Amino acid sequence: MTARINDDAAARPVLDVWLDLQCPDCHTAQSDLRALRERYGDALEIRLRHFPLAKNKHAYAAAQAAEEAFVQGQGEAYAEALLERTTELRERGEEVLAQVAGELGLDVEEVETSLIDGRHLLAVDADQAEGKALGVSGTPTYLIGGERLDGGESQQGLRQRLEEITDRLLAERG
Repeated sequence: MTARINDDAAARPVLDVWLDLQCPDCHTAQSDLRALRERYGDALEIRLRHFPLAKNKHAYAAAQAAEEAFVQGQGEAYAEALLERTTELRERGEEVLAQVAGELGLDVEEVETSLIDGRHLLAVDADQAEGKALGVSGTPTYLIGGERLDGGESQQGLRQRLEEITDRLLAERG
């Protein structure tokens, strides 16, 4: 989900969040991301990044569909909606991808076509490769201010740690 870098990204802290859109731990992390968005607003850039895990059969397709949703202007809403339905995605598969697209008013045919023609494969692969190079091995994983925080085993205290780092980065920025 790399295509949404803002021009002023260098001027504010950036939180990269590697997610698997079929991952129950990533579903749980949504409340932390919502709280961070509420607390910091535009002062913190949160970038959702793809890291589909092999154990989650539909995660790779979900990542591609999310990229198409970003193209259509609804990427964050789409990713959040999928993360609310990880069990359903696991059980029903790719039909859930189209259903969520329709519920959000996206062009469902374009979402389905993007899965067939593979137009977003490179974006998904690039996120995953960058994550691996940075030591990401599970999801969710956060990277902010040069620090990597792994949320796959326990998310206890993660939001507090993210807030501490963000506050420090904002204070350094002046």
